[in-house]
Amino acid sequence: MPDISTQIAGIKLETCVFNASGPNDVTLGELETVAKSVSSAITMKSCTLKPRKGNPEPRYHDLPEGSINSMGLPNLGYKEYIRLASILKSKYNKPIVASISGLALEDNIIIFKAFNESKADLIEFNPGSPNTIGKPTMGYDFEYLDRSLNEVTKICKKPVGIKLPPYFDFVHFEEVAKIIKKHKVAYISSINSIGNALVIDPVKEQVAIKPKGGFCGLGGKYIKYTTLANVRKFHELLPNVPIVGCGGIYSGIDVFELVLAGATAVQLGTIFMQEGPSCFKRIQDELRGYMKSKGYKSLGDFRGKLKTLD
Repeated sequence: MPDISTQIAGIKLETCVFNASGPNDVTLGELETVAKSVSSAITMKSCTLKPRKGNPEPRYHDLPEGSINSMGLPNLGYKEYIRLASILKSKYNKPIVASISGLALEDNIIIFKAFNESKADLIEFNPGSPNTIGKPTMGYDFEYLDRSLNEVTKICKKPVGIKLPPYFDFVHFEEVAKIIKKHKVAYISSINSIGNALVIDPVKEQVAIKPKGGFCGLGGKYIKYTTLANVRKFHELLPNVPIVGCGGIYSGIDVFELVLAGATAVQLGTIFMQEGPSCFKRIQDELRGYMKSKGYKSLGDFRGKLKTLD
């Protein structure tokens, strides 16, 4: 069967498919469910300086082809994820991806320093979820992004990736690419959920979730094409930076398309929430099957080789 292994910042992944930070990754029990699956890595919940309960419920809602959420970064605090990383590494020996989303630059500096001595293999910097009440999506503040990356990459001894929000204008892609080139960014994860969607129940004549008056992050199949565009554009601008595609992946062919666009690996979010850990094996098997039908033996045979029309 085709080889779908990959590598990010020198860390070998048995397959290119693993979980995204966010769904079902807060507690040790949830993380062990990921660890026992064929997810090629264990990505932990985005952590803050102190534990957070997150936004009021209901804050997640399934849709016919995706989901909405306004979770508000519920997590156990960074000290607990340093402890959990040690437990998970000793029991499962899989690559561990920590996710850091401090609510201020000072918080991020403290957390990144602390994770230097952790068992995490990769650190994913999440500069601003679109669903934290009272906090902007900091990935759109390019000055803040530049300053934050400068500080955390100087401090962190481990490979630092960055989870980016979706961008919609070529000028913005170019600005972000310039910033990333300035700093030691090991990989990009693209995209976070699309912020400020609104779902309405026409029968009840009300919004679907409670936080932010119903405004929420959109995920699932609805955002796949935005994910493809972001992965492709960043691959064009930063061909030597590994890209982890995230958003709208439901099948092996979805993974194939993202690798064709330039992705090195992919993360599963909404589908993991909806289908459970069996989604990792199903999607990996579908990818292998589709590659075999195309005659491809490895991801490198087609990664980034998307054709354009003459």
